[in-house]
Amino acid sequence: MQLNTIKPAVGAKHAKRRVGRGIGSGLGKTAGRGHKGQKSRAGGYHKVGFEGGQMPLQRRLPKRGFKSAALKFNAEVTLAELEHLGAAEVDIVTLKQAGLVRPIAKFVKVIKSGELSKAVSLTGIAATAGAKAAIEAAGGSLS
Repeated sequence: MQLNTIKPAVGAKHAKRRVGRGIGSGLGKTAGRGHKGQKSRAGGYHKVGFEGGQMPLQRRLPKRGFKSAALKFNAEVTLAELEHLGAAEVDIVTLKQAGLVRPIAKFVKVIKSGELSKAVSLTGIAATAGAKAAIEAAGGSLS
């Protein structure tokens, strides 16, 4: 193979559209731009993201991050707080009464922070993998 014999594959190259070359070409007169309107004019176009005067999407969206409104219903409790609470049976109502979670909390999760030596039975409360292992090691249970 020589450089002077290299050619593109058949059908890979095609002739550029020649507009405005008479009625017989099929692209004469308006040159494929149609009649009237901003897109038919020379130099008449709009910036990227323009929506015809409607407030564009990039301006409708907030510039800052998004924080879910549902997060206020979630709460966390540490192993150290469960140890300090001293109750054998713990559920969400018990934690609310003790003031460990906010009154509007619907979902509570125990995280592994601190130590737990007493057996605690949790009802309707989730736990991380490490916290679950620590609770079961202390003789407690989750349900």
